[in-house]
Amino acid sequence: MNAKQLIQKYLDFFKSKGHAIIPSASLIPANDASVLFNTAGMQPLVPYLTGTPHPVGKRLANVQKCLRTVDFENIGDDTHHTFFQMLGNWSLGDYFKKEAIGWSFEFLTGKKWLNIPVAKLAVTVYQGDKAVPRDEESYALWRSLGIPEERIAFVGKDNFWIAGETGPCGPSTEMFFWTGEGKAPARFDSDDHRWVEIWNDVFMAYNKKEDGTVTPLKQKNVDTGMGLERTLAILNGKKSAYETDLFFPIIQKIEPFSGKKYLQEQRPMRIIADHIRAAVFILGDENAVLPSNVDRGYILRRLIRRIVRYGKMIGISTLFTVELAKIVVQEYGDLYPEVRQNKERIYDELRKEEEKFERTLEKGLREFGQMAKHGDLSGTDAFLLFQSYGFPLEMTEELAAEKEIKVNVKGFLAEYEKHKELSRIGAEKKFKGGLADASPVVIRMHTATHLLNEALRKVLSPDIHQRGSNITPERLRFDFNFERKLTPEEVKKVEDEVNRVIRAHLSVKRVEMSHDEAVRLGAEMEFGVKYPARVSVYFVGDYSKEFCGGPHVNNTKEIGHFKITKEESVAAGVRRIKAVVE
Repeated sequence: MNAKQLIQKYLDFFKSKGHAIIPSASLIPANDASVLFNTAGMQPLVPYLTGTPHPVGKRLANVQKCLRTVDFENIGDDTHHTFFQMLGNWSLGDYFKKEAIGWSFEFLTGKKWLNIPVAKLAVTVYQGDKAVPRDEESYALWRSLGIPEERIAFVGKDNFWIAGETGPCGPSTEMFFWTGEGKAPARFDSDDHRWVEIWNDVFMAYNKKEDGTVTPLKQKNVDTGMGLERTLAILNGKKSAYETDLFFPIIQKIEPFSGKKYLQEQRPMRIIADHIRAAVFILGDENAVLPSNVDRGYILRRLIRRIVRYGKMIGISTLFTVELAKIVVQEYGDLYPEVRQNKERIYDELRKEEEKFERTLEKGLREFGQMAKHGDLSGTDAFLLFQSYGFPLEMTEELAAEKEIKVNVKGFLAEYEKHKELSRIGAEKKFKGGLADASPVVIRMHTATHLLNEALRKVLSPDIHQRGSNITPERLRFDFNFERKLTPEEVKKVEDEVNRVIRAHLSVKRVEMSHDEAVRLGAEMEFGVKYPARVSVYFVGDYSKEFCGGPHVNNTKEIGHFKITKEESVAAGVRRIKAVVE
């Protein structure tokens, strides 16, 4: 079975169970300061999991683009990937445990679907704690479906899911597949790594508050996730997804470039294949990020530079990233059209970044070699490699580990602060926290962004449109297309216009309608976002109308005083406003 077939089977199955198939959201989270990229299929659906009605209904399914950056050191093993795809299905206050577990079992074992022998499956369920009872219902459901009691394990915190520290949460049941040779053991052992998790059903029945108390949710949801890469490898009897059609066409292109075989240089080739796929999807996203030294751009730059470094390690002597990217575009362009549509941007940015790093890599490696002769690297040494040769701190740490020496990371960060640059660790602090919350201040600022969007068009130009936004409890950030810096007078006019509308006490209403009708009405939409056939539109009196999933205040008087704190450039033709509500 190839990847396209597995995706189609999954979507067909849940469509037959009354689920609406929704498109993958952008890799870049909207109004979510908790992470740099969407790391799970449910993240773009948080507003709907917390009660906002979804315009296409209560049963949803899709394949979602995801990207995680916490496992860099593990990339190249059998199970970890930077970019990956999650097959997910959701119930928004509709069905619950019985249907979710029954359908999971049917899809896994049904002859028409994955046809996995029950003898190769095991499951875990939540053992309970002081606040949440032992999940006897899930246990009984699995037993009724034919899973022996020896293959069901009650597990603690690993089977209780929450994103961040507060918010919707609940027990989960996880499904495992036996990957070892021969017959699976009669009893499931969660510490035996030959049992590989392939699916997770989360029953979001609770809400965790800041004081740590857990209370029942009014709307009970189901959130499930199946990793495409892992499942595809299992179904094809492969040790890892790198040997499936998701990666192997890339690896086959790396071999002639390096003059080496995959079996000779397995880990470096896996890292290159993983990173080029991730880089292509970041650059090809509807809300693309470009290489830089901060935040998401730093992650992208680090990926590309690791590709180049590992290419050198296995003997690649020519520019090669664009040729690998062409394979990714070819393999994924049908499922994710944005990758094909943005291919020239992908190729241009990869070429520029590779050429830039090519010019300094050899010199930097020689400089590192001289430093390493004296033992551990100081923070000043590491910062010199970063500033003069473009070595991300993590690359210097990798090189040091290969020489069995250490890097003074605190010293590096001190040097970094002197130059007023935002380090990766700084970025992690900046983005620390739970998923985008629905606190009163965040909701107030969310509605304020709608007013700001319209005020910019009224004050500056009707051609202005949103190019991205980000909201935390501390501030809102709004990007828009405009060719020049705003004058202080223009900034004041925009601020005054937003406050005028706030003082007008306009009601805020949500209306569901067809996508075409919303377009005909002139509702504003975010650049690059894919919208379904039915959408929700938020009307602020007669002042603005905008595609949006919410949540919002009921009346503009709830927002408070709006104040712009900064206006700046973020890219050619794109400006950014930061603001607060008081």
